[in-house]
Amino acid sequence: MGERPATKGKRLLRLAGMTARVASNYTKSRIKSVFQSEEAAAADRIEVNRQSGELIAQTLGELKGAVMKVGQMASIAKDVLPREIADALQSLQRDAPPMDYEVIAEQIEKEFGCLPETLLSEFSREPFASASIGQVHRAKTDDGREVVVKVQYPGVDGAVDSDLTQLKWALRASGLARMNRRALDALFAEMRRSLVEELDYCNEADNVRLFHEHYANDARVVVPQVIGERSSQRVLTLSYEPGDQLSETSKYPQEVRDKLGETLFSLLADQIFDWRVLHADPNPANFAFRPDGTMVLYDFGCVKRLNDDIIDAYRDTINACLVEDYAAVEDGMIRLGARDVDGPAVPLEYYKQWRDLLAKPILGDDFDYGTSDIHHEVLKLVPGFLAKHLRSFQPPTELVFVDRVVVGHYGTLRQLQTHGNFRAILQPYL
Repeated sequence: MGERPATKGKRLLRLAGMTARVASNYTKSRIKSVFQSEEAAAADRIEVNRQSGELIAQTLGELKGAVMKVGQMASIAKDVLPREIADALQSLQRDAPPMDYEVIAEQIEKEFGCLPETLLSEFSREPFASASIGQVHRAKTDDGREVVVKVQYPGVDGAVDSDLTQLKWALRASGLARMNRRALDALFAEMRRSLVEELDYCNEADNVRLFHEHYANDARVVVPQVIGERSSQRVLTLSYEPGDQLSETSKYPQEVRDKLGETLFSLLADQIFDWRVLHADPNPANFAFRPDGTMVLYDFGCVKRLNDDIIDAYRDTINACLVEDYAAVEDGMIRLGARDVDGPAVPLEYYKQWRDLLAKPILGDDFDYGTSDIHHEVLKLVPGFLAKHLRSFQPPTELVFVDRVVVGHYGTLRQLQTHGNFRAILQPYL
């Protein structure tokens, strides 16, 4: 069943209430730990994190908008939040509950001066998909073209700043964010910039056109076309490009899944190292797959133009990892902004365990993502990192979206159960 969006005042009250409960639970846990054994305190902390994660996920999911989008991003950032929090936030990656049809109709009428049934020859009252800042409906134009209409939820754009301020305060007051204040402020500033762009559907239309032109001669990739006369700042109409969801690719033959995996890996390398324009939302719902091995790209609201100096440093760091030049790795981490030079020194040999793990897909001539356990092995290294080296590193602001996509596509490649020579795909870009 649908719903209507919360007003700005109600959003603020809900977020403030969430912040107070999370901070209070965290404070109580800290006080209790003084009188507990180390094991009991650790167990209590895990339970408090679990409860906090469920509360945060429920609140952000119900409010949608900027805070839900940030929650989706945080769900893959297990080095920033406790595992229990990040696991709870994974629920935000699924489709959000839709808004009432009347809300969507009112928004279209505000943008075009007429109801959906007048603007288009057919318009489905049931949403085709729903997400954090808007939902999608199937429709037909007067000349018979099948299209999808993406409609932004009312009030979302006006609540960005208050939403982000309250969420940042919740993380800071509760002590959940594992980073210093300067790094947290920089991270939220970057997310705000991206969200403001994402809420401008005229900007997204330009992104769709840009990607459509870039991949026009690439038979592996399908990008929708913009229906400009039915689009505005808060409504975006695109050609309907069907495909199977990721969960449906298990029926594909192995050679098709391998082809799709190689295509996804290749597109990522091209966007980062050559084109330096990144489709920066790796949610699996933003991709569709076809039995002939082609991929469909959706949702171009979050597109990141990459900084040349940062990507040069990123490439140099990867090359240094491959040849195990850990002095050069350290230099690369500093150039990337990942090493906090004001923090304690890091022994160069510390990098080897991370290199041996994270570079597995490109160390040999064949890698099977379907059997990969890199994500589990990373979690084993996190406690040692938090105990010994947390103050030596910080989230690199310029790479936050690159890291988000790399981690997100790792999950997609695992679900595709693809394998191949990914070193050979990446090498020309290095």
